[in-house]
Amino acid sequence: MTDQLGFEGRVAVLTGAGRGVGRAYALALAERGARVVVNDLGCSLVGEGSDPGPASAVAAEIVAAGGEAVANHADVTAEDGAASIVEQALERFGRLDVVVNNAGNMGPEPIEQLGAKGLRSHLDVHAVGALNVTRAAWPHLVEARYGRVVVTTSIGLFGGPFIAAYSAAKGAAFSLGRSLALAGAEHGVLVNLLAPVAETRMVTDPELRARVNLPPLAPGFAPDPVRGAESVVPMLLVLAHESCPSNGETYVAGLGRFARIFTAETTGLIDPGIQPEQLLGRWDEVVDESGYTVEMATADSVAFRERLVAEAGGDG
Repeated sequence: MTDQLGFEGRVAVLTGAGRGVGRAYALALAERGARVVVNDLGCSLVGEGSDPGPASAVAAEIVAAGGEAVANHADVTAEDGAASIVEQALERFGRLDVVVNNAGNMGPEPIEQLGAKGLRSHLDVHAVGALNVTRAAWPHLVEARYGRVVVTTSIGLFGGPFIAAYSAAKGAAFSLGRSLALAGAEHGVLVNLLAPVAETRMVTDPELRARVNLPPLAPGFAPDPVRGAESVVPMLLVLAHESCPSNGETYVAGLGRFARIFTAETTGLIDPGIQPEQLLGRWDEVVDESGYTVEMATADSVAFRERLVAEAGGDG
């Protein structure tokens, strides 16, 4: 039997941990021995208001079960708020090992109604918030030469007509996480991205479903535990553990399914003198997926392009 992934002696900070998958993560880490800072502003799904109740309730639940936890109600979009989360971990528990950036909001709007304010409100939470918290933790992780950071992205990064702001923010989080992974590798800090899929309030909230043209839930609907937040936990625990097998990768988890998401670049067409009419006629060569590379970094894409161009020149 595989040894249990334990977190004894580890300290984790989790944002957006008052409800949904964040709560499930906090409970699971604490159950396996981690001391936890449970951060949640307690805002609405669209990011309005605040309520200390959710974070406090999760921390109390952990303590009642014999674990160690403290609640934090700071706003991750503010640098001093993010810093307070890290400071609380260090002051209360004396160290920091795991950072889980899970705070999020979603305010779906059609493109015709989406403005810069709506876009910024999503970027501030999903991307800026993740940066603020991770940056506050970074010096401590680098000094310890150990850290596990999880940045929450979403299958929403693939886009959608009613979730452009959310999708853009999750795309930004995706690129941020990959950049952090490259920066942290030499310091023993591994950073991966997790796209959770579960029946949380982002899926079941009636108002949200109406705004994105999803049908109402059936009368008497109750979340299936197999499809709930707990179904994402196994992947989070792997990514947060000292034995984490990857860095800079993106995984989707939930509903009993675990998979990798990756971006790739096709070999493409090389013809420096090509005219647009010729390019259109050879479009199949541009998009042909029979040969492609999966890059880890921008530098990999540059090297791939330069190698292909050099080889094409040599053949000529």
